[in-house]
Amino acid sequence: MYKIMTPGPTQVKENVRMARSLECTNPDLDESFVDFYKETCEHISDLLGTKNETFILDGEGILGLEAACASLTEPGDKVLVLDNGIYGKGFADFVSMYGGEPELYTVDYKNSINAEQLDAYLSKKHNYKYATVVHCDTPSGMLNDISKICPILKKYGIMTIVDSVSAMFGEEVKVDEFQIDILCGGSQKAVSAPPGLTFVVVSEDAKKAMRERKTPIASFYANLKIFEGYYEAKWFPYTMPISDIYGLRVAFDNIEKDNEMIHRHRTIGEACRKTIVECGLKLHLDSGFSNTVTVFDVPVGTSANEILDIMKNKHGIMLAGSFGELSNRVIRIGHMGTNANVQDMKETMGALHDTLKELGVLLKADMKETFIKYV
Repeated sequence: MYKIMTPGPTQVKENVRMARSLECTNPDLDESFVDFYKETCEHISDLLGTKNETFILDGEGILGLEAACASLTEPGDKVLVLDNGIYGKGFADFVSMYGGEPELYTVDYKNSINAEQLDAYLSKKHNYKYATVVHCDTPSGMLNDISKICPILKKYGIMTIVDSVSAMFGEEVKVDEFQIDILCGGSQKAVSAPPGLTFVVVSEDAKKAMRERKTPIASFYANLKIFEGYYEAKWFPYTMPISDIYGLRVAFDNIEKDNEMIHRHRTIGEACRKTIVECGLKLHLDSGFSNTVTVFDVPVGTSANEILDIMKNKHGIMLAGSFGELSNRVIRIGHMGTNANVQDMKETMGALHDTLKELGVLLKADMKETFIKYV
């Protein structure tokens, strides 16, 4: 088994794995499980600084993104898609799929979205029903400042869908303070549960927009409205993946007990970036660095596949390349959730140093020792 130091899925703690092996009841008929589901959803909301309702959906993080767009979009709706990365641009497909008219606000893919420039743009044009925002665009590691972006959008009466799947709990997320309407997360990133669940946190404004639709939501599964009144009715719209939710609950219990989580991610993220630069490698981005994933350019004379193969087969550590326009151009180190610990990162930096040295890359310093210096 490899040590997975990828930007999701991440390593999963034993207590989460054990919770998934607990004896199951019938989640459709046992009302105690409905209570457990609701309590777990409220737990998530509390950790994210809101009383807005959370729903856990049976599907990977992409389901949450699609369900959010499907639930808000009606034919002809104008939607602003903030685009400075592969996932940011990808939101346009969901909008179009459900009849909306996406308009891309495209900026430099090497830098985070500038809130002041966005404000200036919106002061002249703001007739959008909602906007989509990616908190951390995982393929490049781009981090956008949702604490500034979302309030600006709200100022112009624009609702927000925020993809924070690979950022939340490694980066600060405060739903109410940031004025987020629909926040989407996933089990397999910093939450550090196995892949397979998404959760969405929905504001009253977003619920009102769903209730006042003139057309039905063009999906059953990708539809947040089907959870309306589930607790009062003691009835889920489909059978819940009970074992996955047992594990998810323990993962959130772990987060609640971890008072140093945000600080640890910041420390490790900064140490990783300083190590990359000091050793003579090039960070892919110019700004907007995430504390959950570090991305550096593949050194000249090597390939992403060579680096990944040696790391995996010789050192037993799995890193990630990227895809789309970044395919074979970058290497991604995932230091989110359970992965964000000094011991595993020291081992990863040491193995990466040896791998690059084997491939003939001239490094300016020892990567493991440099990392230790900064943590």
